[in-house]
Amino acid sequence: MASLSFGQLCSHCIGLLAAKATGAFRIRFTSLTVRNTLLPLAARPPIPLLIALGAAGGLLAFTNPGPADFREFAGAELADRGAREFCRPGGMPMLLQMVVENCPALIRSQRQPLGLLAAQLSQRHNFGLFSLYTTRLAGGALIPQLSLPGYQLDTLAIAGQFFVLKAERSDGS
Repeated sequence: MASLSFGQLCSHCIGLLAAKATGAFRIRFTSLTVRNTLLPLAARPPIPLLIALGAAGGLLAFTNPGPADFREFAGAELADRGAREFCRPGGMPMLLQMVVENCPALIRSQRQPLGLLAAQLSQRHNFGLFSLYTTRLAGGALIPQLSLPGYQLDTLAIAGQFFVLKAERSDGS
C-alpha cells in the first residue's frame, strides 16, 4: 500500500490527466492510502463539532438566568453601590450621620426591596442563550440636602452569572 501526501496525490492526478491528453493513458489499479495532512476537517465529518456546539448552546439556554435571579443580583449590586455612595465621608447630611450608626449594614439590609425596585425599572432582552438587562434609576431629591444620583446599568446574564457591562452615573439634581 502506497502512502501519499496531498501534494504527491495532486501531482499523480495531474500526471494521469496529462497522459490521457497525450493519448498515452493506461488504466492501472493500485491501492493508495492518502495521508490527511493539509485538510484535517475536510476529511472528517463535522458531526462531533455540531454535537459539541449543540450541547454548549443547550447548556447556555438552560443556565440563562431568569428575572428572579436578576432581582437577587440587582438587589445586591444596588445595595453595594448605595453603601459606597452614601456611607463615604460627606455622602450623607450631618444629621443623618448622627442618627445612622452602621450605614453600610443599613443599606445592605435593603437588598430585597432594592431588587424589586430594579426589576420594575429594568427591561430584559432574552436571546435564549443569554439575556441583556437595562436598568434605569432616576435620581432626584429624597429629602432636603440629600440628592440621589441616577444610574443606568447594562447587565449581561449568561451561564448562571451576571456581568455589569456598563454603569453610568448621572447627577441627582
